[in-house]
Amino acid sequence: MRKAIIDSSTYYDQRRSSFMRGAIEMLPLCVSVIPWGILAGSMAIQAGLTFWQSIGMSAIIFAGAAQLVTLGMTMAGASVVTIMVSVFFITSQHFIYGLTMREFVSCLKTKVRLPIGFLLTDELFALSETKDKRTELTPGYLLGAGLTFYLSWNIFSIMGIIMASSVPNLDKYHLDYSIVATFITIVVPMIKKISTLAGVTVSLVLSMVLSYYQFEGAIVLAGLCGMFSSVIVSVMAKEQ
Repeated sequence: MRKAIIDSSTYYDQRRSSFMRGAIEMLPLCVSVIPWGILAGSMAIQAGLTFWQSIGMSAIIFAGAAQLVTLGMTMAGASVVTIMVSVFFITSQHFIYGLTMREFVSCLKTKVRLPIGFLLTDELFALSETKDKRTELTPGYLLGAGLTFYLSWNIFSIMGIIMASSVPNLDKYHLDYSIVATFITIVVPMIKKISTLAGVTVSLVLSMVLSYYQFEGAIVLAGLCGMFSSVIVSVMAKEQ
């Protein structure tokens, strides 16, 4: 009986330790996303959302790029269909994230899988890919890291919501640069193959050129072209 109690105590200590390790290792990415969260919150107010609607958008949708694109296109007068198609392609990488993590997550209970699925972001996926799925990656680690980022995102969004009504011309501070900086820190370490480099390069160049000429759906088209380029180069180079 005593042995069972000790084993149970050790088990919960390990879970708590794993949770805290995930939370701590996510903190650097939380710091880098401060301007991004502030921008999302302020844009929500500028787009005409109320205080509680703006908070709800960050709390329920919890997708930085999708939120910013939706708000930007709403203010530009884009149609609902255009917004839905754009957001679908912008967030479609989550299908890949889910398939990549399926082997690890599929054996977990539903009450654990669902929170991980909701908390799964570019940042959490990038962090999980640096861990050995057999020894280092645990459900507690994912939940700790994901929940830390979720809370941080909402706190920074609330800051932006409050600042939108107290700091004039908040958009003049170019907080959107944080989006570029954040994705650079995520993407660059993952470039380990020539096909990945080709896809990133094509996406980067096309997005800049099409955006310069104010082509509607520039980011979506650039991303799709980048993916196709990566597949073509991978096949030609016979990568494994």
